Amino acid sequence: MNQLDRHDIALLAELQRDSRQTVQQLAESVGLSSTPCWKRVKEMEASGIIRGYTALVDREKVGLTLAVLAELNLTRHNEDDVRKFERAVAGCPQIVSCYATTGQADYVIKVLVPDIKSYESFLHETAFKLPGVTHVRSSVVLKEVKAETRLPLAPPDPPAAGRASKRRMSHG
Repeated sequence: MNQLDRHDIALLAELQRDSRQTVQQLAESVGLSSTPCWKRVKEMEASGIIRGYTALVDREKVGLTLAVLAELNLTRHNEDDVRKFERAVAGCPQIVSCYATTGQADYVIKVLVPDIKSYESFLHETAFKLPGVTHVRSSVVLKEVKAETRLPLAPPDPPAAGRASKRRMSHG
């Protein structure tokens, strides 16, 4: 897929707002007819820009009331150890995000569990047993101030010639 244009960006913004819209609703929202709208969405799915569709679930309403951000350090950073660690993290359902980072921690993970006792069990049964982990620093989340799933998409800048011709048209 080539560079995204304003219609693609608008489609992505609409899908992030509500992915259950019909093609007709999407088309009306972004100023396209249904067929080109459907084709654009299919192209973005095929190219991997749209990775999938999901339901946003309120974690507290399903009993996952404790969120913890944990910084982890590994003993060694060779390719095999890193691969084993990342594979183990990927297979752990309590870890909902994991980032390789710069700074003091090698990785930062977000863990969701029902309560502090469950987190203590997670530490002893999972985190401390992850391949190569030597140190874990935990920070309990007191309040989630912002947890946005939408990407901050901005429309692409119009070409310089397009801006100049629009200016001329508006003055004369």
